[in-house]
Amino acid sequence: MEKRTFASRGMVVTPHHLATQSALKILTDGGTAMEAMVAAAATIAVVYPHMNSIGGDGFWLIVPPSGDYVAIEACGAAGSLATDKFFEGFNKIPFKGPKSAVTVAGTVGGWEEALKYVTECGYPRLSLSKLLADAITYAEEGFPVSSSLIEALEKFGLDDTNSQEFRNIFLPNGTIPTEGELFRQKDLAKTLKDLSRNGLNSFYRGDLATLIAKDMASLGMPITDTDLANYSAIRRTPLRLDHSHGEIINLPPPTQGVLSLSILGILDKLQIDGRHEGQFIHATVEATKQAFLLRDQHITDPRYMNVDAQSLLSSHAISKMASKISLNQISSNGKGEGPGDTIWMGVMDSKGFSVSFIQSTYQHFGSGVILPQTGILWHNRGISFSLKSDHLRSLVPGKKPFHTLNPAAARLNDGRVMIYGTRGGDGQPQTQAAIFHRYVFQGMNLQKSISEPRWVYGPTTGRYYSDYLQLESRFSNETIEYLKERGHKVVVLPPFSEEVGHAGALVRYPNGMLEGAYDPRSNGNAAGF
Repeated sequence: MEKRTFASRGMVVTPHHLATQSALKILTDGGTAMEAMVAAAATIAVVYPHMNSIGGDGFWLIVPPSGDYVAIEACGAAGSLATDKFFEGFNKIPFKGPKSAVTVAGTVGGWEEALKYVTECGYPRLSLSKLLADAITYAEEGFPVSSSLIEALEKFGLDDTNSQEFRNIFLPNGTIPTEGELFRQKDLAKTLKDLSRNGLNSFYRGDLATLIAKDMASLGMPITDTDLANYSAIRRTPLRLDHSHGEIINLPPPTQGVLSLSILGILDKLQIDGRHEGQFIHATVEATKQAFLLRDQHITDPRYMNVDAQSLLSSHAISKMASKISLNQISSNGKGEGPGDTIWMGVMDSKGFSVSFIQSTYQHFGSGVILPQTGILWHNRGISFSLKSDHLRSLVPGKKPFHTLNPAAARLNDGRVMIYGTRGGDGQPQTQAAIFHRYVFQGMNLQKSISEPRWVYGPTTGRYYSDYLQLESRFSNETIEYLKERGHKVVVLPPFSEEVGHAGALVRYPNGMLEGAYDPRSNGNAAGF
């Protein structure tokens, strides 16, 4: 039986318990959900380095107590030196190394934009030193190594292509740390102290930015000091889906938020009630394939799109996709593109703000490039670009890459506010659909909707089958056979597999009570006060 977690004044869920504590500390000190999220984001960038970093990107979806939703796009563009000449002799962007580290890291700029919003809302801001204090301590004095970090190091840490800088930090004494061993990142601690003293914008403009730019130049990355100086996070208008149970909100392109919304829209059109588990999974996978086709046809940097993303969620557009789905047979169209390693976190405060947030290096340890003077691990989100000049996502200096990241929220017809999300690349829209549908449509309690067995269609970190359906072994034989009979190529995963993501959700009830649910596949928890 899944036990439920309630609190009345504040609630946090993260995939690492130390990040949860950092956020709670800010809430109990009177801080807003946005400030608590910055604290959690800083901490988790230290204690979950295989999933995210201050050298990555981030996206915010803020649901205020009243008024418009706020979306913050904190993703960087391709560097000015990321030209055809830079990739001469390559037919695709490498997954690791300096040539995979081609876009500006936007996450710290997103923190700054979220704190600016706090001021605009009329609240006094807590000091940066308070918000970053835990992260600095964990980087400088160490944190206990998690099972998730060990698993990532076992898969990727011993790769011969990893730099000496990477090995020095992540493989002390040439070996993988043991679970519970203290792990330190001294150079990163210095960088976080610098941000605390000189402000978050010093990441892009100032002495710290100069150090970052020098390191990038010495390593042969195509990002310059001017690229850093020209970056700032921006606010965007979120996408909205009218659903029979309320309004669902997600991020616009370059994220795949439209995919997550379209899957839920299709299930709503098909009137899938979830009473038959096999049918629910089959319909969701087939809706996912339609969403992948939509993604491959349209989604990129919005400046390069020829269609308005919101129009893709019209009733007509959803109905057209739904009409292509058979409930008895799989479609061969719509393949997955690949895995992604990310963290989703949620915070709700007593002031009425709810924050759904994602921060990422894209794949495990991102590019694997660590800037020597600052200890910053840089992401590899730029591998989403194509080196084909006629491709929708062709690489152009100044262009933003396609993002799998898409934190979600919903305002339900009965007055509940829900925020939810997960890590997992192509799995994000699928897991979001599972959580929302189980909780809202099927009426499961919030924790059960996350703890129940999940699936993922397409490639994951350990398995690169583009058209396989991977199911946790806790599904019944009846469900697995039902899916095989409809043509799904099934792979069975362990009972609680990280391959299906680290999900979480928070709900604010009309009476003000808060509920949280965490993913037992992660090292996290949900906690409130």
